[in-house]
Amino acid sequence: MELVQSRIVTDDVQGLAAFYAALVEKPVALNEYYVEVQAGPMSVGFSKRRFTEYHDAVRPGGPPHRDELILDFLVDDVDAEYGRIAALGVDWVMSPTTQPWGARSMIFRDPEGNLVNVFSRQ
Repeated sequence: MELVQSRIVTDDVQGLAAFYAALVEKPVALNEYYVEVQAGPMSVGFSKRRFTEYHDAVRPGGPPHRDELILDFLVDDVDAEYGRIAALGVDWVMSPTTQPWGARSMIFRDPEGNLVNVFSRQ
């Protein structure tokens, strides 16, 4: 078994997919129902909430919970990526920091509030 994609169900497929395409610097054809953004050997997928086959499984009766999902992106140099990512207008949770285990990482929220960790191994 091989994990090939993480998918986010959203009401704004185009907006969120455009954000991640800019984050990973990959071109993508946008539409309002379903988009995949390649991110190395895996992709991040986005599907429209009312059109997804899992509609009833996505937090029925209430708002989606945040902080249950963190997408981790590996880069060569966190500090070199900081300015480019800051220009995307993200909501910072943690600026570039060296973790006790040696990894350097920065954490921010995407436009819908999901956590994103960009890190490098030291």
